[in-house]
Amino acid sequence: MKESKLDNETLMRWPDGKKCAVMVTFDFDAESMWWSEDPMAARQPSVLSQGGYGPRRGLGKALEVLRDFEAPASFYTPGSTAANHPYAIEAILKDNHEVGHHGHNHIWINPDNPEEEIEEMDKGLEALKAVGVTPRGYRAPAATSSDLTLDLVRDRGFLYNSGFLDDVYPYRHTLKDGSKGPIELPFHWNLDDSAITHFEFRTQPAILTNDHILQVWKDEFDAIRDWGGLVNITLHPQLIGRPSRVTLFRRFMDHMRQFDDAWFATGTQVAEAFEAFENSK
Repeated sequence: MKESKLDNETLMRWPDGKKCAVMVTFDFDAESMWWSEDPMAARQPSVLSQGGYGPRRGLGKALEVLRDFEAPASFYTPGSTAANHPYAIEAILKDNHEVGHHGHNHIWINPDNPEEEIEEMDKGLEALKAVGVTPRGYRAPAATSSDLTLDLVRDRGFLYNSGFLDDVYPYRHTLKDGSKGPIELPFHWNLDDSAITHFEFRTQPAILTNDHILQVWKDEFDAIRDWGGLVNITLHPQLIGRPSRVTLFRRFMDHMRQFDDAWFATGTQVAEAFEAFENSK
């Protein structure tokens, strides 16, 4: 965990004198988003088809935007997605993006079931390695965790974790025994498309306009840039890849790309930059 204190010292120096860092990340859940939330969905092809849009159509559209804006990205991918859609992983790697770990079946971590958490971690690793990926970053499904999570992240050899919401700067975790833990690349729901574009029929949240969402995202980017922090954007191919949401994605990228002092980087690149900064102090 991170030591809690009021701290106004220099919290990060970004490479090449950049003012802030931008991580464009994707949780590539595909069908697992739906069966992990509702086991019955595994027997409802029409429900699963919402997740299937990600590898079928949404991923390709997202990759087009990334190419047009020359932006690297990190795709946190469940093992089941890699196993069921290996061609999608191939497309991500072909464009030189990062593939990280996101569980196996996108099962939310239950602190009362450590055996399941370990199984999800290890099966996900096996599935990613089967498609040629040795991930350096881990993001737990739905930002869930337990007292075991950070130990697993360290012990499985990950450089960083990206699942805590307690800062806008990278930091180093300290584990329960006082030893050095993984680097944390924190995020927040303000920059997560699932918080404001995900529609689930049982709860039927409002479907918001692009203008509303774009204003939320622009305001958050502008403020984090002003603070010199990490803009950690979390998207989902099955959500941001819908037709009008691709336009939203382009508009947001266009806004951020206006600032030459924003450094666009993968999670691994950001973690390595923090490690270098940490060692220089």
